Amino acid sequence: MQDEFYIKRCIELAQKAIGKTYPNPLVGSVIVHNGEIIGEGYHHKAGENHAEINAINSVKDKSLIPESTIYVSLEPCAHYGKTPPCALKIKELGFKKVVIGAMDSHDKVNGKGKKIIQDSGIEAVSGVLENECIELNKRFFTYHEKKRPYIILKWAESGDGFLDKDFKPTSISNSLVNQFVHQLRADEHAILVGTQTALNDNPSLNVRNVEGTNPVRILIDFDLKVPRDFNIYNKDAKTLVFNSVKEEIQDNIQFIKIEKENFLSDLMDVLYKEQIQSVIIEGGRFTLQEFINANFWDEAIIIKNENLKLVNGTKAPEFEFIPVKNESFRDNTILFFKH
Repeated sequence: MQDEFYIKRCIELAQKAIGKTYPNPLVGSVIVHNGEIIGEGYHHKAGENHAEINAINSVKDKSLIPESTIYVSLEPCAHYGKTPPCALKIKELGFKKVVIGAMDSHDKVNGKGKKIIQDSGIEAVSGVLENECIELNKRFFTYHEKKRPYIILKWAESGDGFLDKDFKPTSISNSLVNQFVHQLRADEHAILVGTQTALNDNPSLNVRNVEGTNPVRILIDFDLKVPRDFNIYNKDAKTLVFNSVKEEIQDNIQFIKIEKENFLSDLMDVLYKEQIQSVIIEGGRFTLQEFINANFWDEAIIIKNENLKLVNGTKAPEFEFIPVKNESFRDNTILFFKH
């Protein structure tokens, strides 16, 4: 039970950096001596210290380390990247014990970190609150295991199942939900729309109502119909434009050529190469339905305004799944689905 308590704290710490560590995972670490936390830390952003190093640096009396247990939500890394391997630091300092939440499926780690620790004579335990630790890094694990980003479908619909009124942009969700949506954007790596949504709504796809980083914007626009003075082309964020016309980079805009045939699986391959770990699909009905039909989704978030009846317009996507939970935001309900 003690181990679970401290791994839970590791998860809490790691969550402070959601949306800021790409392409690295979220990791928290706690150092315990005789039942007392003497150090803790988490990974803030790529290129900076890993969680274990931040936790070690926070320990005031370093002489306690050889008699301490270090807890970490994800297996300590075993390779040289922008920072040295944490497994070697743990070995060097000679911790008494290491407790790991989830093992790292990334091929550069994948058991190597734990092996370095065990081979040096330090006791190492793994699989504590494993499911919770995997859920924490669902984006990272999906990216490395399925070789594609973690896909979140999102749309708002009226009580009678329409996305708009008379095919014109219509406000469906309330201000509280809008704040939730902007937090979602800040938490995820990228956001995707198709030609029609970009033309109809002229969205900025940035983070405005909360603190956070703008996601990478992805526009699917085969014939480059969206004018260059539209918001999606401004300098707010890196933008990938998938099209069948040209391949070039202009400032923050990257044009990527792609064929309509096998488009979705090719898109997944390119996003994997671009190291995009998660994408919110905020497209219109056509784009959303493509992802649903191809089974390319991990979560879905449907915002419903039951009291709003639009009678005529674009029908919401066909989606025959049962939500795992729902939450009320005043007169709106948000339904959450897991694939």
